[in-house]
Amino acid sequence: MTAADAGIENMRSALRRDARRRTAAALLLTLPLLAFLLFTFIVPIGALLLRAVDNPEIARALPGTIAALRGWDRESRPPAAAYAAIVADLQALREQSDAGTLARRLNTEVGGARSLVMNTWRALPLPATTDAAQVHAQLIGIDPRWDEPWIWQAIAKNGSRLTPDYLLAAVDLRRTVEGSVESVDADRSAFRRILMRTFSIAAIVTVLCLLLAYPLAWWLSTMTARRANALLIVVLVPFWTSILVRMAAWIVLLQSGGIVNQSLAAAGLIDRPLALLFNRTGVVIAMVHILLPFMVLPLYSVMKGIPRDYVRAAVSLGSHPLAAFVRVYVPQTYAGVAAGSLLVFILGIGYYVTPALLGGPEDQMLSYSVAQYANVHLDWGMACALGGVLLTATLLLYAIYRRLARMEPALA
Repeated sequence: MTAADAGIENMRSALRRDARRRTAAALLLTLPLLAFLLFTFIVPIGALLLRAVDNPEIARALPGTIAALRGWDRESRPPAAAYAAIVADLQALREQSDAGTLARRLNTEVGGARSLVMNTWRALPLPATTDAAQVHAQLIGIDPRWDEPWIWQAIAKNGSRLTPDYLLAAVDLRRTVEGSVESVDADRSAFRRILMRTFSIAAIVTVLCLLLAYPLAWWLSTMTARRANALLIVVLVPFWTSILVRMAAWIVLLQSGGIVNQSLAAAGLIDRPLALLFNRTGVVIAMVHILLPFMVLPLYSVMKGIPRDYVRAAVSLGSHPLAAFVRVYVPQTYAGVAAGSLLVFILGIGYYVTPALLGGPEDQMLSYSVAQYANVHLDWGMACALGGVLLTATLLLYAIYRRLARMEPALA
């Protein structure tokens, strides 16, 4: 190897070492952010998804009973060993809270299971015996419902620590005793309707925000930077105001004797107050007010970079100004429309406070059900399953957006 070749090789090695140092330095700078995202975003989402399929209560409290029911056809009478096993498992529950947790979980499967389990637990211990027939008689003596198949079917169905039942229930499906999946009865079906209501409200709010934000963003993009920045401050004012304060303000404005109804009555436009509060109208108005900046900002950032010469060139070539605007200018804003619509829609489907304060019973969205199951019913499995439905909808929408964003250059 000549001296020149050695020098070149040494230079390459030095460049590689320098590149590795730069990469390591960049990684060290991003480690705090990666750690923050890991512990505040990825880990909680993973815990939510795991809790949505976690089913530990029955498997942990009744291990012997589940083992005795393994292989049972779930139609005939349970094996004799199951009666002795359920007595032994319930006697092993030393704390009333443990029995209450088991009873509450079984009661979500079949009504009446709570009283059955708690009455039996309080009656224990039973007189010691090794005769299976006597154990069966003692158990039936405490509560005759132990001779009915539904309670045993519920225990056998939930013998595994992982279950799809919460996720199925979140879309109004259920798992039968045989293990097949079917729709729940019409009188118990609720979540599909709530989910469709959530999507419809979010879609309406998105369309209204787009209709209001598009001309506003276009007007701002035609101004000088100084004037546009001053008006953007007005657009961003909602960001600096507490959402509870804004909700209280809308209650004052929209109530029967509020400023809106008084103004319309004074102008002679209405004879009696309009119902603008505690219904879908109030929810939509407040959500549009809150989410409008999320539509204006993406549109404005895109419109600011569009040269005005294109429209003027189309007009100079004989096109009508409106046709030139629609055919030349509007297509160049599709990226801002897509980004703003996606942002507003995703934020909209997760709203809770606004529908809870300004809406009626038929205006509550899926987030309200999540809060109810988490805070009132203490059913974290169902709450996490509903949260998983919202997360899945968000990911699907983002995937569609990414797909359309990749297709845009080809379409152009």
